[in-house]
Amino acid sequence: MSEMKRDYTSEELGKMNESELARLGTELDGVTVAYRKERFPQPNDPAEKRAAMGVGIYFLLALVMGLAFAAIYLFWPWQYKTLGESGVWWYTLYTPLLGLTSGLAIIFLGMGAMNYTKKFVPEEISVQTRHDGPSDEVDRRTLVALLNDSWKTSTFGRRPVLQGLAAGGAALAGLSIILPLGGMIKNPWRPSHKQDITGTGTLWTTGWTLADEGKKVYLARDTGAVAVEREGEYSTQGVTRLVRVRPEDLDAGGMETVFPMTEDMVNDGKKYDPRRDVYEEQMHSVHGSRNAVMLIRLRHEDALKSIPRAGQEKFHYGDYIAYSKICTHIGCPTSLYEQQTNRILCPCHQSQFDALQYGKPVFGPAARALPQLPLTVDEEGFFIADGNFIEPVGPAFWERRS
Repeated sequence: MSEMKRDYTSEELGKMNESELARLGTELDGVTVAYRKERFPQPNDPAEKRAAMGVGIYFLLALVMGLAFAAIYLFWPWQYKTLGESGVWWYTLYTPLLGLTSGLAIIFLGMGAMNYTKKFVPEEISVQTRHDGPSDEVDRRTLVALLNDSWKTSTFGRRPVLQGLAAGGAALAGLSIILPLGGMIKNPWRPSHKQDITGTGTLWTTGWTLADEGKKVYLARDTGAVAVEREGEYSTQGVTRLVRVRPEDLDAGGMETVFPMTEDMVNDGKKYDPRRDVYEEQMHSVHGSRNAVMLIRLRHEDALKSIPRAGQEKFHYGDYIAYSKICTHIGCPTSLYEQQTNRILCPCHQSQFDALQYGKPVFGPAARALPQLPLTVDEEGFFIADGNFIEPVGPAFWERRS
């Protein structure tokens, strides 16, 4: 069996038409086409039109679902609603509808592409002999011809309606990935609203920043209380999610996660009123992304050995200290406190901080100490913030100086 010629010159290849190059490429690749049949060899075949319509319906449905996703994302009522509020049922449908429309857009697009391949691309059975080594010029030239031949024989290039529907469906299906990213593109230094219990939306503020405005900000723990059912309807009236903390509430070596709460949010103890509804604002404090603080009661012998940071010597209250719970590495919650070693642990990447040395990092990727909240006790014996954090809470960013 004679060896196939492979050393074609550029001039010889240039004289061949696309069909000849495609055939040559098949032969040079060691491919034997055992069987090949056009799907619709006869022009204007009614079956071809039905097949095109079926594929077009799938692409059209993908386009419609993509448009529906965009419309729901932009115009559906997405603002948070609690149980019992007007519009809560519509709000609960927001996320499921986003998932449903984006999923259907991708599914219909895939079904359209699959059906086009099955109904229009010629049936072919080919066998190829595998070979090693890089491709030379003749292989590269013939490969382009083979790809062009595949495009032409698929007939997709002469079906502008299907092309438009497929492109539109693919573009709108892609919105399910791209469009939600728009909600993440924000100016982190531009206040989104006035200062409240969640901060202003900037990297510099938290709910504790209200202390800078002269407001009394309590340290409050989360009770986990939820809406209660009354006469067939859910209500948060009289439900207290946050309650104030006293020094005697913590045992030596204990830790409590606390959140900021202003005087007008208090509904516990002697100030409890079953007719008041402060649940929503208290939940805003719990959901504040940088509000969580670790209130720790050191054992007295350990507190005597503690080393305060320069300028923060009076931030503690007796044996009590409070550190931001937001890790200075990438913002995970430093949820674990080991009282025997007085170590604070971030479970995400195992950063460890020494509670006896102003929250100084002693292990792991975190490079900055946990910000410390100044503490004191008011005339009723409840913990309050004795001012704001003096440095930004959370991970580093370009403008922070600490």
